[in-house]
Amino acid sequence: MRLGYLTSFSQQALRTAREIGFSVLEVDASSWRRALEGGRGEIRRAAAEAKASLAEHSLAISALAFYENHLASAPGEAKKRFAAVMELAECLGVSVIATMAGRQPEKSLSENIVVFRRVFSPIAKIAERMGMRLAFENWPGGMDRFPHRGVNIAYSPQAWEMMFDAVSSSALGLEFDPSHLYWQQIDHIGALQEFADRIYHVHAKDTEIMGGSLAEGGIYGEGWWRYRLPGFGEVDWAEFISALYEIGYEGDIAIEHEDGVFSDRRFPLGLRLAYNHLAPLMGI
Repeated sequence: MRLGYLTSFSQQALRTAREIGFSVLEVDASSWRRALEGGRGEIRRAAAEAKASLAEHSLAISALAFYENHLASAPGEAKKRFAAVMELAECLGVSVIATMAGRQPEKSLSENIVVFRRVFSPIAKIAERMGMRLAFENWPGGMDRFPHRGVNIAYSPQAWEMMFDAVSSSALGLEFDPSHLYWQQIDHIGALQEFADRIYHVHAKDTEIMGGSLAEGGIYGEGWWRYRLPGFGEVDWAEFISALYEIGYEGDIAIEHEDGVFSDRRFPLGLRLAYNHLAPLMGI
């Protein structure tokens, strides 16, 4: 396993990664939006430039991030966009696309599964042909508010089971983030073990439960939990990393920095502290 962080592609991001000690990055595909819209030639040129910069800093890309609500667009449009991102990934030597399933908020989970099948069946076939893996992040996307709708159906083990039954393809899996499961009170270790063969990428993000706010407003209130960097929340990272080794996970881990305590000028410090917390557990 290699350790990196989620970022847009820039020279500053590369310098920060190497200064801290990261060996990989999960990079937002929108960093190359113009190339993705420009066709094969533009994609190849952009990928060649990016690979040269990565080599200069001794870095690699663990996954391309393509987080959009794919169920809110026409199936043909989603397929077209995915095909371009997968071509970029292939040119970069990357085999994992970290993404969302998406959701049509006005529809139930079961109704969205019908849409998921229609949208992702052809996309999965392209991924299979190209040797790509699509890793759905388990972010609920607005599910912290009520009523529960959100913008992403891939938020629970029950939903994952329905998704993988609807589109039977080994190209589809998960970008596993324990932070989202933690505040939902879902056993993240149990879920990791249950879906061991579907874990294609991992996000390292923590969750802190604000006991006072929870006691005052209950789960229907606001501000009773917040995202933290690994080591500053309640996830047991030694237990989690151990579980990854136990299931035989051989992919990479990307820190997703959404910790408001370490925002703005403290952002690099937060990354460094999270790296220092995780690296010893990973033998880095």
